[in-house]
Amino acid sequence: MIIICTKSFLLLPLSRQYVYCICYFRPMSIGLLLVSWFTLVELNCENLFDTQHDTLRQDTEFLPEGSHHWTRTRYWHKLNRVGQTILACGGEGEDWQLPDLVALTEVENDTVLRDLTRRSLLRQARYEYVMTDSPDERGIDVALLYSPFSFAPVTHRSIRVPLLDDMKPTRDVLYVAGRTMGGDTLHVLVVHAPSRSGGERATRAFRMQVARCIAQTADSIRAVAPDARIVVTGDFNAYRGEACLAFLEERGLRDVTATAEGTHGAKGTYKYHGLWASLDHTLCSTAMEQRVAEAFVMDAPFLLEDDEKYGGVQPRRNYLGPRYLNGFSDHLPLVVRFRFNN
Repeated sequence: MIIICTKSFLLLPLSRQYVYCICYFRPMSIGLLLVSWFTLVELNCENLFDTQHDTLRQDTEFLPEGSHHWTRTRYWHKLNRVGQTILACGGEGEDWQLPDLVALTEVENDTVLRDLTRRSLLRQARYEYVMTDSPDERGIDVALLYSPFSFAPVTHRSIRVPLLDDMKPTRDVLYVAGRTMGGDTLHVLVVHAPSRSGGERATRAFRMQVARCIAQTADSIRAVAPDARIVVTGDFNAYRGEACLAFLEERGLRDVTATAEGTHGAKGTYKYHGLWASLDHTLCSTAMEQRVAEAFVMDAPFLLEDDEKYGGVQPRRNYLGPRYLNGFSDHLPLVVRFRFNN
């Protein structure tokens, strides 16, 4: 075996090929190399906008002169906060491993993703990315960061959601298919469903429309490969058991994060009026569900603050209305680790 180690990279001969892996070096046995851990992170970034006005989008609140006074200093601080969050999702100490895939929601554009992956605290991770260019009125999109050392995209596209009556343009669903280090084909869909603004019942049909698009895509994949490994992840703006999630479960996509909790007090990814629950979910096809090793909410202490009104803790958010709180996000990240054999 040949192991070439620099400060942050290893060159390992896996599957008869040399594959670069970003990791911290630690001694490991040949047996450990026969099983690889593949980590997926999902994170709603809470309004990750740049500071430039897009004349085609309603982004004026997040400008230096806007109601949120979104300055370059705050923008770069936010980017590094997102990077810190992603890196923390890799674990601690000797068990730390760079997340392989990171699904992001509430990101504005390519500028933001380029700054995040090339110029922020996250730059040494060498992430690449694909993202949508949706018709959302505020310019909100979804993206998938991937480590090119463990995942190689083969194809990707945006799935436009047909509008219902009274439905505003919403975020596209991002579809990415690629191969893992061991040669497995993985299909990933990243979703940010319409919000609950106006009430859950009044907006339920809009989220169902997104769910139908996801189900149709999954059915098309399985028509060609019945045992396809499919992962659907993102902010569904729906709680466990609500219509859109129940529909997808009926179509063979299991919510593997339905009971995910943190270890520092978080009982979900989101807290509303003192109650923890999850608007963020990761669903898997049967073939992928069988590979799930663990699923949890990442609630490291630095992502939390005391909930002075309701007690306990809550996500350390970046804004409350227009008031700047210098936090991270109003959502906590979901982490799912899969087990693959090399």
